[in-house]
Amino acid sequence: MEKEELAALASQLSHPSGDKGIEIAQMMNETNIGMTKNAISNLNLTADDSVLELGHGNGGHLEFLLSQNTNINYTGLEISTLMNQEAQLRNQQFIDLKKAFFELYDGKIIPFSENQFDKLFTVNTLYFWDKPLEIFAELSRILKPNGLLSLTFAHRSFMETLPFTPFGFTLYNPDEVMKLIEQSNFRLIHEDLQLETVMTKAGDPVERKFSTFVLDNNK
Repeated sequence: MEKEELAALASQLSHPSGDKGIEIAQMMNETNIGMTKNAISNLNLTADDSVLELGHGNGGHLEFLLSQNTNINYTGLEISTLMNQEAQLRNQQFIDLKKAFFELYDGKIIPFSENQFDKLFTVNTLYFWDKPLEIFAELSRILKPNGLLSLTFAHRSFMETLPFTPFGFTLYNPDEVMKLIEQSNFRLIHEDLQLETVMTKAGDPVERKFSTFVLDNNK
């Protein structure tokens, strides 16, 4: 792919839009479902938990999340208007049951009140946080004291092999993420390190190393 094509792909991965965005979002859902399920499983969801997801994409994983326990209340937050619309279309049944809600935000200020959620999770969004410490502060603000944040990201060593990551991605190894966490209200409870095989767009298998950091809101 040419440089301009790679930059366009990177832009779609961070903020899907248009017809191409729908295609990209479905690809991301399929490619990242293992990471997403890992993030959700590490939350140890219990009955009546209120859960926020930052960057839900097309919402194809919501049925799995809501099957984890009874009366879970889910809120999805996106910067992409297209993904907000796609997730609502896919999950209208859960919206009608008042089990799922979807909101837009500007990527900086999270539009919820203090201590609103029991659990938070986010998958593959860390690369796009312009000011990660400010995002951590916002997540801490809306999460209840001692609530859990499940933060899932692929390691720099894998991400650097992808041709589009030079365009707008900030890549991290676990120790670099820990340096950010140490400057926040969060405290690491557990790191779930995983190695999975995923398929490239060309149909070739590659190994992806990723971590889910389970964090306690120690405010």
